[in-house]
Amino acid sequence: MYGNNWLDRILALVCSVFDGYSAVLFLKGPGQDHILASSFSLGDSISPGTAIRPGAGLVGWIIKNQKPLLINKFDRNVGCLGYYPAEGESKIKAFMGVHLPGNQGVLCVDSKKTYSFSDKDQKILYQFAQLIEDVRTGICRADINAKSMDYYKYLTLVHSLRVKYPKWRIFLDKLLEILSQATAFRYCFMAARDEVGNGYFVEGLSQDVLPELDISVHKFNMDSGLLGWVFKHGSPVFSGEQDGPTDLPLFGKEFSSLHFKSVICIPLIVHKKTRGILVLADSRSININDEMSAFVRMIGDYLGLFLENLYLKSRTAAPSGK
Repeated sequence: MYGNNWLDRILALVCSVFDGYSAVLFLKGPGQDHILASSFSLGDSISPGTAIRPGAGLVGWIIKNQKPLLINKFDRNVGCLGYYPAEGESKIKAFMGVHLPGNQGVLCVDSKKTYSFSDKDQKILYQFAQLIEDVRTGICRADINAKSMDYYKYLTLVHSLRVKYPKWRIFLDKLLEILSQATAFRYCFMAARDEVGNGYFVEGLSQDVLPELDISVHKFNMDSGLLGWVFKHGSPVFSGEQDGPTDLPLFGKEFSSLHFKSVICIPLIVHKKTRGILVLADSRSININDEMSAFVRMIGDYLGLFLENLYLKSRTAAPSGK
């Protein structure tokens, strides 16, 4: 790995999240060239100090057009990566790259497996690019930089959970615990839609919020409350914003005695449907700034990706019906 330590660690995280072979970051140089600023690879063949001009290879295409690029069956006859020697590049089967905000660079990840990446993966990769640019910009603003680095540390912890805690219940509890520590929200939980979409269950919520209910088995009404609205519309809600019905009771009118001044709801999209919601709630007024919003969205995307993988595994394991 080369470059700044914090960049190296983010790229290692990128590689781990997408099960990639290498992740590279090119930053805009003094001229037209973009210089390799940092890299992480499971091998040792990435060329240090690589400079790429606009239009040269796949990275150069992103630089020139300022558009993302996803190739799941890489053909070296029509393009090249430019950061490997020829023998190293011959092993790569898939590539995904996005530009940094403000045209400041390009973030890429590749794989030795064909069809490794999806459109959803590309959106998450762009959020990593935003994180990198936010931290780079924040270096000049000590207060924002310190908080951004805190969120990055928590993000690193979250992405290590999948290996440490393969069982779903323990994984979710640990993720929600980290989320609560990072944001200071007292209640963090997940609302999970039932199979037919008639209602939803709550997972990970401490029972002192609704002591009269057995949270582990109670099914909530899908047609009422703020969570029902999010399930229906598939739109995120941040307390204090004007684009969502934040005045609705969280669980519905029958639980209207519960008052939450601060709420964040992130829809979890699995197989093109809102099958869950990541929820943060607190009776106190909490300042939900841009850094917190971006962090929670990234956690939501990661949780959605985790659930998508579970869904695909269950479909693959299902009987063929023969």
